[in-house]
Amino acid sequence: MSSPENASELQSHEYAPEERAIPFEPLEPAAKKRMLIIVNPYATTVSDRLRNLVVYALQGRYEVDAVDTQERGHAIELCREAAHEGYDVVVAFGGDGTVNEAANGLLGSSTPLTCLPGGSANVYGKMLGIPGELVDATEQVLAMADDWRPRKVDLGVVNGRCFTFASGLGLDASVVRRVDSNPRLKARLGAYYFTWAAISTFTRRYLLRPPHLTVEVDGERYGGVTAIVQNGSPFTYFKDRPIEVADGPALDSGTLAGCVLRRARPIDMPTIAFRAFSKRARVTRHRQVASLPESIELTVQSADGEPLPLQVDGDYLGDVMEARFSVMPGALSVVS
Repeated sequence: MSSPENASELQSHEYAPEERAIPFEPLEPAAKKRMLIIVNPYATTVSDRLRNLVVYALQGRYEVDAVDTQERGHAIELCREAAHEGYDVVVAFGGDGTVNEAANGLLGSSTPLTCLPGGSANVYGKMLGIPGELVDATEQVLAMADDWRPRKVDLGVVNGRCFTFASGLGLDASVVRRVDSNPRLKARLGAYYFTWAAISTFTRRYLLRPPHLTVEVDGERYGGVTAIVQNGSPFTYFKDRPIEVADGPALDSGTLAGCVLRRARPIDMPTIAFRAFSKRARVTRHRQVASLPESIELTVQSADGEPLPLQVDGDYLGDVMEARFSVMPGALSVVS
């Protein structure tokens, strides 16, 4: 990447206010940690100009390399190589799908992961305490160089694929599948497109013939039409508002938590949605929602012979007849 020769040249360009505000504070090269930035160039808010400005800013505190992902799964390979080559930190610059691949690549290594927001929700970054606005997030990553405190967190696993914060089968996975099928609207409308997709998916599919599933955990069985399993809380965000679903999960608890939606009817969904947005009311106290006990493993199976849509960290993985969940305590190093 060709960088401006000095700060005055950078500031002489015509950029948006957000881009001009990205900070940089040079330090002596000896103080710098090696950083690899994994960039998803197709993420909602990532542009070449922002990419270059972010890299140039972070070069003030780190020895930076930046690589664009080329296809699905590429970030996993890049992060495995980064851990092998001894990078001090990997930055996932993109949405939660990029973060998920980075976590799968760094699994079990000592190289910590951090995030810069580039997607429509950036759930995991916010859970780690990374601001959802790029300038603030960049400032925080710069400040980390002087307050370096990596820590270990858990990863959930479903059918061999790790997830950082949540996985689901049923309604939420169907919504993710629909949103992923139209990336332009996803990028343009963000949380509002997710809301529209949720309403339209519910009215078209789940009112008429929803899939049925069974969750088995700790010897108990729970039937319903949607299952959500969380490795941390919240389940997601509507812009900056946390949406709480399951009770009790934390990124370092060593357990999974979740819930099952028993049925999907028009009389139930408005009150469930109210509880999801409420700061006090709990989704799991709704009469049509069953709270799953915290556990280290559980299984979800189709109850009617129909495949179930599966999502992890907001990415649709396909349809399955069975999903086996487990947790890997302390499997990922993060820094924020």
